[in-house]
Amino acid sequence: MQRRTFKTALGFALTLAALSVPQLATAQAWPSKQPIKLVAVFPPGGSVDQVARIIGQPLAQQLGQSVIVENRGGASGAIGTAAVAQAPADGYTFAVVFDTHGVNPSLNPNLPYDTKKDLTPLVLVGTSPMVLATHVSSEYKTFKDVVDAAKAKKNVSFGTIGNGSLGHLAMALLGKDANVEWTHVPYKGGGPLMSDAISGHVPLSIASVFVTKPHIDSGRMRPLAVTTSKRAADLPNVPTIAENGYPGFEAPAWWAVLAPAKTPPDIVKRMNEELNKVLKNPDVAKKLDAQGIDIMGGTTAQAGAFIDKQMNIWAKVVKDNGIKAD
Repeated sequence: MQRRTFKTALGFALTLAALSVPQLATAQAWPSKQPIKLVAVFPPGGSVDQVARIIGQPLAQQLGQSVIVENRGGASGAIGTAAVAQAPADGYTFAVVFDTHGVNPSLNPNLPYDTKKDLTPLVLVGTSPMVLATHVSSEYKTFKDVVDAAKAKKNVSFGTIGNGSLGHLAMALLGKDANVEWTHVPYKGGGPLMSDAISGHVPLSIASVFVTKPHIDSGRMRPLAVTTSKRAADLPNVPTIAENGYPGFEAPAWWAVLAPAKTPPDIVKRMNEELNKVLKNPDVAKKLDAQGIDIMGGTTAQAGAFIDKQMNIWAKVVKDNGIKAD
């Protein structure tokens, strides 16, 4: 009887062990099945593409696995994001997104994915100020000059990288705070915007440090203010909009890495740890700094809270100003 009981217990234990081995093997196997794909949700050459490539190489070295950057641009990042949201949640497809990720749900209620339900934030890569700037020969010498001109009912126009862009929404929010109106001139990207800005065809531009600073350094443009709560390290003498009498004003550009929502928790945890390790790599820090990006990092919960806050802020601005997507 005892022998039969022992055999039964042994058989049960062996069955449990057999069941647990595949699970353990599966957990240990990641990542080895196939290359890991970072989907940059904007075309090659822009900041999202640059961020994906900067973090991709050291991530591959840490994981001992190939990491491929795939550009899936279009619809302000929505096309690439949809591809990731609909991809198998197996730990081999991730998205590198821009601040448009927090705006798209408000501008386009018919997105082919649910921003909160279909995607899991892994890490906030970093933030960057946008710069309100003008041509060096402009009548605007300070940020106050711009607001004073608008209050005097002069036609103050500003250019951005597109309708519904963060620059557009930031100026709409600022217009409400200052109780002024100005005219938005949308461009199809940073290149066309800067081309007109440095030639004086558009009086003001609001764009990222990465796009604007080379023209400030060349002496063709004058920076008037930055949109972050603190001054930019690259432009330490340029005041924030908050310093100019609008306390609490903040509109940072940002980049984050996301995963499909049902990605296994252990992979989410591992990727967060690996990405934080990447962001602490001195070579990565140097390259991101050259893009004007302040590294953030942190937990998945912190990334999620940041993105939710951005979505809530800009949803209100879109609604209050009746802003529509192109």
